[in-house]
Amino acid sequence: MNIFGLEPVVKFGTDEQKRRWLEPLVQGRERACFGVTEPNTGLDTLKLQSTARRDGGHYILSGQKIWISTAQNAHKILILVRTTPLDQVSKPSQGLSLFYTDLDPSIVEITEIPKMGRAAVDTNSLFFDDWRVPATDMVGQENEGFKMILHGMNAERILIAAEALGLGYAAIRRAATYAGERHVFGRAIGQNQAIQHPLADSWMKLEAARLMIYHAARLYDDGYSSGEYANTAKYLGAEAAFQACERAIMVHGGMGYAKEYHVERYLREVLIPRIAPVSREMICNYIGERVLGLPKSY
Repeated sequence: MNIFGLEPVVKFGTDEQKRRWLEPLVQGRERACFGVTEPNTGLDTLKLQSTARRDGGHYILSGQKIWISTAQNAHKILILVRTTPLDQVSKPSQGLSLFYTDLDPSIVEITEIPKMGRAAVDTNSLFFDDWRVPATDMVGQENEGFKMILHGMNAERILIAAEALGLGYAAIRRAATYAGERHVFGRAIGQNQAIQHPLADSWMKLEAARLMIYHAARLYDDGYSSGEYANTAKYLGAEAAFQACERAIMVHGGMGYAKEYHVERYLREVLIPRIAPVSREMICNYIGERVLGLPKSY
């Protein structure tokens, strides 16, 4: 989050906001979290139900957020809410505003979500009502938050793709080591092509995904703002890594199910890049519509 999340501030914040927000983040004095997803809207970001209304020098925020990483430890939150009702805008992407503000647990109810993996990072649901946020904590212009948040989302997809890649390489490395050391029927199991070929195939797919991730990152750094390459990198990285982690368990056989060999943990962790921050099905929808020019399917 602290790597990619404040990109909208970098691109759209005022000089005063950048000094006030980015310097303590970079110095490690403050930590941030990122609030977009809601219980009732999921991936349908344009239908967000959390609201903010102007009240003098403040906005009053009410609503819920879910799957908010690091909220137990964050000092700040970058949060997207609706400032103009959906039925009063000409396009659903309008009417959303972005704030970067203090996350006060005495005002915002923060509840940790028990989950399957990713134990190193807390994940939470947030509930807030009549939360007063200074108007000076708005990023950019009112009702223009959605186009700003996309800058952070593309960076997030590239970062998650790289995370998946690391998991895939770790799994293949452990599987290859085990396959070289484990002897059954008088020979190392890695001598069998049924073991060797799937691992080789996964290494090649991870390398191909790595090139796409580098390509997407280079385009992003050069200012390219469309999402097809960031989404493609996330899709290919997650799929290649998932297959690699699954194969690593199968190479270990029954021992792959044991915590001692770590590969069961890699499989649990690699499910996250397949699901978040956007599902593989929604990525295919995006490519089908935006790249191939096919009719919108959802």
